[in-house]
Amino acid sequence: MADEQQKTAAVVDGERPLTDKELEAMLRKSEKVTEFPEVTFDEFTEPTWDEWVEACNALLKGKPFDKIMYTKNYEGITFDPIYTRKGTDAILPTNDYPGMGDFLRGATVNGYVHEPWGIAQACDETLPAENNELLKEEISKGSTVYNIKLDTATKNGVDVKDAEKPGDIGVNVTTVEDMSVLLDGLKLDKYPIMMYTGAGAKNLLALTVAALKGAGHDVKILRGVIGGDPIGELVKTGKTETSLDALYDEMAETIKFAKANTPELRTVFINSDAYTDGGAEAVQEVAYTFATAVEYVRQMQKRGVELHDIANSLYFCFNQGANFFMEIAKLRSLRMIWAAIMEAFGAEEADRAIKVHGRCARFTKTVVDPYVNMLRNCTQTFSSVVGGVCTYDNPPFDELIRKGDVFSRRIARNLHVMLQEEFGMLSPIDAAGGSWGIETLTKQITEKIWAEFQKVEEMGGIIKALEAGYPQAQVADVLAKRFKALEMRSDRAVGVNMYPNMTEEPLERREEDTPKLKKEREAAVAAYVADIDTNYRAGKLAAVETVEGAIEGVKNMINKDDK
Repeated sequence: MADEQQKTAAVVDGERPLTDKELEAMLRKSEKVTEFPEVTFDEFTEPTWDEWVEACNALLKGKPFDKIMYTKNYEGITFDPIYTRKGTDAILPTNDYPGMGDFLRGATVNGYVHEPWGIAQACDETLPAENNELLKEEISKGSTVYNIKLDTATKNGVDVKDAEKPGDIGVNVTTVEDMSVLLDGLKLDKYPIMMYTGAGAKNLLALTVAALKGAGHDVKILRGVIGGDPIGELVKTGKTETSLDALYDEMAETIKFAKANTPELRTVFINSDAYTDGGAEAVQEVAYTFATAVEYVRQMQKRGVELHDIANSLYFCFNQGANFFMEIAKLRSLRMIWAAIMEAFGAEEADRAIKVHGRCARFTKTVVDPYVNMLRNCTQTFSSVVGGVCTYDNPPFDELIRKGDVFSRRIARNLHVMLQEEFGMLSPIDAAGGSWGIETLTKQITEKIWAEFQKVEEMGGIIKALEAGYPQAQVADVLAKRFKALEMRSDRAVGVNMYPNMTEEPLERREEDTPKLKKEREAAVAAYVADIDTNYRAGKLAAVETVEGAIEGVKNMINKDDK
């Protein structure tokens, strides 16, 4: 990534291009400029507030202005009918620049100019060979990240023979041979990898590294994220297979391993799914996710991990909801809040930048009239790009019904491509910067997220808060309000409670033949382990407490004569 930072950033008067560092130096120098030429709009007549209200009232035809023109959302923020410069002059980011300071205006100096957001379309075929083909297909059609979606059994470390439903939500991986097949032929030196591993990352990281070493690759080529989120899994399922302390030990081990062996790979993937899938609003989503991240920082420090290494191990996943402007404000706000949190820990400026992966929130999608999900995905992806995500997954419109097919994947992927190549979204840096409305919303949601985060901190952190049932109660309250609003049609879901398609025919679910797939997977695993030297295996398994030990364990679980 260091080489990437030297890429072309801008061209001035036709001369040689500026590097990122030169542009950053220029921006920092401009901070000292305090006088600017005045720009007036004297040719326009600015209407007064009263004149504008009078014009609105004429259109409302007797409907109450105060009730119709002000909208309060689930975050407790009221949208004004109009925002003006006079009301926002004091909060405009006139001294903030992208890629520095509080990172409000972006995580990098150049936005998407030299490094577009990563197109990270999740690949979820059950069999490793088929998922490998899908990964290659996605890249050939425009994706730029190998996003491997694992099934529940794999994330929980369950052997396929004991899995209830292998391939339920993604690829099933049990052996190093499975991982070798899954990664075969992937251009990992060119494209980053993304793999959410559940509560812990050690086992899947070990399988990945062992498979690459077995194929003769230098593991330093790995970049992206292969990471777990133990608290996230605890919130989602109510339990973890082992204690949190043991998972924290494992997390620290993976961070240290990555620093020494795969320095551009992150191994902690903090996911907000548990909250947004439960109906949480944006303030709750960010506050509780950051409270989780802070717990990880503290636990890693207790285990002797340097703050710089912790900062460079974290990758966040946030879900984009349906409120277009609020979601843009959320993404801008969370960069600023995380920078403040890391500054409080004592992090250097570069280590305060947050790495954000986004995806369309499942909560906003419907099984009824599912083609409308294409429109929902469109606005959510657009708000994510304007807000400044680093990577993004726009799931197929039919994800709640079945695994995607050629059509639904193409539609989902091409939205990225159109935004990048046809709509010019790679050019503006902080596209929302200076918008009176969005700057106001950013300030308001920042204050609310910080206040909610502080509540959790006052309770002793996220674990204490969860034990007290606080986040659960807060999210449940919002969920009840959402359902009530849908019943009363104050929230409108096209195809559900508004404009239903009375002639709709449900999409075919295309259920997988799970028993057949399980037998196929069991046979593959049985063939692989048939020649294991059990005595040799026992000796190697004794060393799996470390990532290195786990790698050696999976590499050498074959007959010694075949090594």
